[in-house]
Formats: sequence, structure tokens, C-alpha cells
Amino acid sequence: MSTSQQPGAEAADPVPIPVPVEPAPVPAAGGVLSRPYLALSLGIVSVVLLIAFEATAVGTAMPVAARELHGVPLYAFAFSAYFTTSLFAMVLAGQWADRAGPLAPITLGIGGFAAGLLLCGTAGSMWVFVLGRAVQGLGGGLVIVALYVVVSRAYPRRLQPAILAAFSACWVVPSVVGPLIAGTVTEHLGWRWVFLGIPVLILLPLLLALPQIRRRAAGPLPADPDAPPRTAPRGRLAWAFALSLAAGLLQYAAGDPDWWSLAPALVGAVLLALAVRVLLPPGTWRAARGLPAVVLLRGVAAGAFIAAESFVPLMLVTQRGLSPTLAGLSLALGGSTWAFGSWVQARPAWSAYRRTFMTFGMVLVAGAIATAPGVLLPWTPVWIVAVAWGFGCFGMGIVTSGTSTLLLELSAPEEAGTNSAALQMFDGLSNVLLLALGGAAFAAAGGGAVGAGHDLSAAAGAATGHPAAFAAVFLPLAVVAAVGVGVARRTRE
Repeated sequence: MSTSQQPGAEAADPVPIPVPVEPAPVPAAGGVLSRPYLALSLGIVSVVLLIAFEATAVGTAMPVAARELHGVPLYAFAFSAYFTTSLFAMVLAGQWADRAGPLAPITLGIGGFAAGLLLCGTAGSMWVFVLGRAVQGLGGGLVIVALYVVVSRAYPRRLQPAILAAFSACWVVPSVVGPLIAGTVTEHLGWRWVFLGIPVLILLPLLLALPQIRRRAAGPLPADPDAPPRTAPRGRLAWAFALSLAAGLLQYAAGDPDWWSLAPALVGAVLLALAVRVLLPPGTWRAARGLPAVVLLRGVAAGAFIAAESFVPLMLVTQRGLSPTLAGLSLALGGSTWAFGSWVQARPAWSAYRRTFMTFGMVLVAGAIATAPGVLLPWTPVWIVAVAWGFGCFGMGIVTSGTSTLLLELSAPEEAGTNSAALQMFDGLSNVLLLALGGAAFAAAGGGAVGAGHDLSAAAGAATGHPAAFAAVFLPLAVVAAVGVGVARRTRE
């Protein structure tokens, strides 16, 4: 209400005086690659692309690095160090970006990510290498959450689905060519260049993105006097540290299963249960409508699908005699269908049906996981896995990009960072937990004997027994994904 319309204004001044009104800004026409957004879009998408490439390439270089550094016993810690520190950094980035804007966490995060790469690439011992991975995790966690805040502030609502779909698609090409490039570099130049080459490449995205972020999204949001006071739980960072510690303890216990591992496993489980109650939106575990269901759906979908995907190549090699190369190619179709799923949900004309699409996507995910172990039957054609996984990846493209879009739609601007941190944190946490549970089920059903004495590099050979071990992994994960179908229906407030 303007001052000329307030009660009493007309009595105080009976002569209407025209008050100049500044016209509302007109949203820029075009898409995320139109001139107003081109530099910002290219910059932030390039950052995500480089992080994705490093994440997919590091697994190829890691075995060689561990052998040369005489640190094979610390091999698992090189992976878990990144994950545990990134959990803490995600929560830190969410609070920091909400209060002061995303520019500082992105700048520090990219610097930390590059510093971690340099530490890994120049490491003279395995402990220094593990330290570098931990620093990488801090940087990566800061960046990925702060970028969601950039999207929330710098792009109009109509363009947010498209740029988030681009984030999702950034993982497609690295997942296909990343291991190949990393393998070639490791073989001809050495494993260190897999880490030392990326810090140089990250300079161009910095030059493109940071000036645009400073202009469009920097600084705290102006206070809204009509907004209700925020009631964020106290000590979030302390609970984030507890969550990281819990994840480390659980991974340590899983990597060294004996009676002595029960104590760290129990402490980790208790800390995990307490921390997630604070760090996730209230009502997440009961799939409360709206934002809690969105966060839960992301974790259910990502955890079930990624955990199942980890066992597909092993199943094809040991049960059907495929070479590792052919087993890997069976998943290659999924990269393009994942990107297509992200593109589908980002179409403005279909935005009203986003929740319906996500429900359909979860049906495809559950169907793919349930179909894959069909190859355990000798009369089932092997190509059925590639087809099923293509459909499953299409569903995952819809769900992952759709949940990111809905999260920003359901978040107040000043809470975009905190809620994005919850989404990313639960995504990664569910991956690790469901993969650990799947591994436990696999071992309990006799999976330890799978491939024993079998040359996994051979293209053919007699299949190893224990198909029930794979069924014990895929069927429960299919049930988890089926639960996600119901959760997807509750994403509407």
C-alpha cells in the first residue's frame, strides 16, 4: 500500500499529488544461455563439470597412487575422507550463504578444492594424500551448496529448472569419459597429473562466474519485516561435525569387520541418528508433505539407485562371463537418458506436472532395480540390463533435477542455503548407508565367494555361483525405491 492510499492520507491532503512509481523490473527474455546469463551459466556449470570429472576420474588413479605411496591399507580412507569432510562443509555453506551470500563460500570452496588437488598430486606419503582428499571434501561441500543459493538468487523462477537440469547433466559426460581419460593420463603421464591438471582448468570458470556472482547474488538479503522469525536449531555446526564423525566411524567399522568394530559402529549409529534429527527438515522421516518429502525422496532415489548400480558390473562379470569393459558399457546408455530426463522435467510447459513426472520417474527407478537381477537366470538376454538401466537413469534424471527445482520453490530465499545443504547432505549420506547395507546383505548371502578364483579380466569363463547374493542386494533396494513412489506423491504441500 502506497502512502497516498493509507488511511487518513486523503484527509490530510485533499489535493491528490501524483507520486512517481518506479516500474517493476521486467525479467530478461531468453534462457540460461541468453546474453544476461551467459557468463554466469557457463562459469557455474563449468565448476560443476570439473568437480564431477574429478569425482569420476579419481577412482581410476587411486589404486596406482596407493601402491606407489605404499598406502594400500589406507585406500578406503582416501575415499571416506572426502565424504566425511564434505558433510560438514555442506552445512557450513548453507548457513554461511544464507547469512552473507554465496560469494565467500564459493571462493573459499574453489580455493580449498584446488588446494586439496595440489596436496594429492604432490603427496609423498599416503597420509598426505588422505589429507588432500579431506581438504577437497571441504572445498567441494562448500561449492556445491553455495551454487544452489546462486541459482536461487541470480535466476528468475522460470529459468531455475533449466540451470539445475544442466547441473545434473554435468555428471553424464564425466561418468562416461572420466575414467577413460584418467586411465590414459595415469598410464602415459602418471597418476599425479589426474590431480594436478584440474586446478589449472578451474581458472576460466572462476574468471567467468565470480564477477557475475558478485553482481547478482553477493551479500545478505534485505531483511523482510513481515517475515516470521527464523527458528533454526542451535549448534547446527556442532551437529554437522557429529554427523561427519559418525560417517567416519561407520565407514571404519564397515572396512574392518570384527568384534572391535562394534564399539565405533554403535557410537557412529547413535551420533548419526541424533544429528540427522537436527540437520534435516522436521518431518523428513515420516515424509511430511512439501519440503520434508522432497528431501526424503532425493535420498531414497539416490541411495537405492547408486547402491544397486555399484553391483551391476560385478554381477555381469561373475554371473554371465562378460569382460569388465562390456559390463561397464552396459551402463553407458544411462548417461544420455539421465540427461534427457533432466531436460524433460525442466520444460516450462510441463512444470505443472513436475510431481507427476517424479512419481513416474520413481516407478522407472524401482522397475530398473527389480529387473536387473533377471540376468541371474541363464535364459535371460544380457542386454536386458542395459535397457532397464537406461529407463532407470531416465527416471533418475527426472527425480534428481526435479527435487532440486522443488526445493528452491518451497524454500524462502533466506533459507535456500540451509535447505540445499540438507538435500545434498542426505543424498550423499543415503548413498553410503544403503551401499553399506547392500554390501552387508551381499556378504551374508555368500557374496564373499563370488569371483573367488575367477579371472575378472577375462571376457569369458564359467560363471561363479551364489546368485542369491546379488538377489539379496537388488530386491531390497527395489523395495526401497518403490517406497519412493509413495514419497513422490507427498511432495505437494
